[in-house]
Amino acid sequence: MSNTEKLLDYQDFLASLLAEIVPLTPRELPVGNTLGLTLAEPVISRLSVPPFTNSAMDGFAFNSAGLPVDGSVTLSVAGDIPAGTDPGADCQPGQAWRIMTGAKMPTGADTVVKVEDTDQKPGPVPLPEQVTIHRVPRAGANVRRAGEDLPVGSEVLAVGEVMSPGAIASAISGGYAKVTAFPRVRVGIIATGSELAGAGASLEGSMIPDSNSSLAAALARVAQAEVSFAGLCGDDVAQFRETLRQVAETSDLVVTSGGVSAGAYEVVKQGVNEWGFHFARVALQPGKPQGYGFVEASGGRRVPVLTLPGNPVSVFVSWHLFVLPVLAKLGGRDPDQTHVCREATVVEEWTSPRGKVQVVPVRLTPGQPGETPTVQRTHRLGSKSHLVASLHKANALMLIDRDVESVAPWSIVKVIEI
Repeated sequence: MSNTEKLLDYQDFLASLLAEIVPLTPRELPVGNTLGLTLAEPVISRLSVPPFTNSAMDGFAFNSAGLPVDGSVTLSVAGDIPAGTDPGADCQPGQAWRIMTGAKMPTGADTVVKVEDTDQKPGPVPLPEQVTIHRVPRAGANVRRAGEDLPVGSEVLAVGEVMSPGAIASAISGGYAKVTAFPRVRVGIIATGSELAGAGASLEGSMIPDSNSSLAAALARVAQAEVSFAGLCGDDVAQFRETLRQVAETSDLVVTSGGVSAGAYEVVKQGVNEWGFHFARVALQPGKPQGYGFVEASGGRRVPVLTLPGNPVSVFVSWHLFVLPVLAKLGGRDPDQTHVCREATVVEEWTSPRGKVQVVPVRLTPGQPGETPTVQRTHRLGSKSHLVASLHKANALMLIDRDVESVAPWSIVKVIEI
């Protein structure tokens, strides 16, 4: 870095970027399709959970009044109550009903004895005329009361809840087929460079495999986004502009890689130089050249475009530091909660370029209780931007402050879990 080169702090760049991002408009969506989405309206239970008093066991339902707890008793069997059927009759004193797990309790019954605690065999056997209970359970045993999990009108899920599998089940149990949530962000990915060849293609001359488009697409899916496009564009300015316009039509966010540095063939910079994009040299290694702007799409939509550098590790680092917070804000979440930052102990000596935050893919290993975890670099060359073949070993990014030039073994460093 030259003494006169002025670099922007990466957090300042991120703040200016996020200030221009507007969350997507919430929609009513089928609840089963909302995994990973953020609720925009609360879910208030329309049903009691459970909706009726039911059996917690396969066994026999009876009225416990007057029966000896822990004693033995023989009762006549009035009928069967499979799950999903209405008993249709009351349970009289001295009677029992054979009942299945989840089946509605008959009126008059307050207790269930599991079949294993009777003289009857479990499984598909004929309905007996009577049943002997070896040990009468306490009153109310093995019974789920209507509304004991959640009464009608209670809040099931709050605004801002991220829909997990459990949240989806909770909303459905509360009577919902649809919920209002921020929609899944559609991400278009354009990897630029005439030197790039598709995955598995034979390489001619100085061609290299394109890992960026597939890397970014996989990162987008992990973030619960929908990939609307992931493909290549050569170093032709007119072709890039047309590709960008087309991808923006079906996307809520476009991410490009390459074409933003200081070379003579920077197709992204040249392609959007009249569109008001903001480019910056950020104090990062890797990931110094960054940019963003907006493309007008049909319907008056302003589609944000993030322009990342072209080397794969730079894409990986830039995605975690910049793209993930943008995805969070578009999806109605707090971008400040994107990263889990913690302390760790570095076990080897490290050097870092002064004036830049060095971001190193590392392997984070948990320590003993009360100890900080340790980190080791995934490649002996550290954070060099071309070291794509070792990225799969990384489960964290180590951040070395821009005013630090060396890190001694067993020093404490900051890491972001990924």
